[in-house]
Amino acid sequence: MRVPRDLDPRLLRAFTTVADELHFTRAAARLYIAQQALSRDIRRLEREVGADLFDRTTRRVALTEDGARLLPYARQVLAAHDDLAAAFRAPDDRPLLVDVSVPIGTAHAVLEEARRLAPACELVARYHSGLTGAAAELAAGRLDVSFGRLAGLPPAVRARLEHQPVRYEPMAVLLDADHPLAARPAVPLAELAGETLYAGAGNPHTAEWTDLAARLFAGRDIAMAAPFPEIEGSAEFMRVVRKQGWSVLASVEFIDVPGMALRPVTDPVPLSPISLVWRRGLRHAGLDALRAAGRRLAAERGWLRRPEGPVWLPDEDAALMAHGR
Repeated sequence: MRVPRDLDPRLLRAFTTVADELHFTRAAARLYIAQQALSRDIRRLEREVGADLFDRTTRRVALTEDGARLLPYARQVLAAHDDLAAAFRAPDDRPLLVDVSVPIGTAHAVLEEARRLAPACELVARYHSGLTGAAAELAAGRLDVSFGRLAGLPPAVRARLEHQPVRYEPMAVLLDADHPLAARPAVPLAELAGETLYAGAGNPHTAEWTDLAARLFAGRDIAMAAPFPEIEGSAEFMRVVRKQGWSVLASVEFIDVPGMALRPVTDPVPLSPISLVWRRGLRHAGLDALRAAGRRLAAERGWLRRPEGPVWLPDEDAALMAHGR
């Protein structure tokens, strides 16, 4: 493999996105370009470096040995390129695009408080779910701010983002109203043994939540519901959950699903760490307002105080929350 002195960062971004997804259609969607154009960029990069970077078949895409060797260097180049652009990007007053997932809960509360603190800023809400799906759009500048569990992202992706811890959000379980456990005001974690819970498996945009659930379920005889395609929108989520008959791992602030009961999980209380996340180097009055809102609500509502008694939180998550800005 020969690497020319001047490689187009656009080609490297195409390469790293395909390497992340190992799927040309999903990668093209993330980059907002046609799949044909993405394939053309990858072929051009392969010609420039003089090596095949992917093994492609009709069923799978995989990095070649040369592709795996190039990947960490490509990420370093793109990170430096993004840092350079951010260093000379002046603060602006354009609308700030903020992904809050659903119009309820921690992220939505922070957004509403920021709007109150800075009414002159235009903070535009987007209702998609999952920090995994949002991270690439944050780094590429197509999205400004999101919320979620930072530890679920690959280190190379985290390196291009900044975050501010906002809340240790207690987890809950959404049960059919006739489920025996729904009669309880809270559900001890041990009582979920033998249950199957939906936790977003199969949705690539919420992989950080599925990973957290898998860690919680491990060794407790709690099964993960089989992978299911991404569900978009609260109304469709309600329909699918009711039709599939799922019990759902959720947070203590969740959408109301008719015929189902939301119960907090206890003994120990499992915590979902929520950070406000933005692209490294972003400067915007709206971001300042969001950060101030997050600090204010965390202080007023005790969001960053862990509940009394036993709690469950992976060590990696605890470390990242402790070292947030």
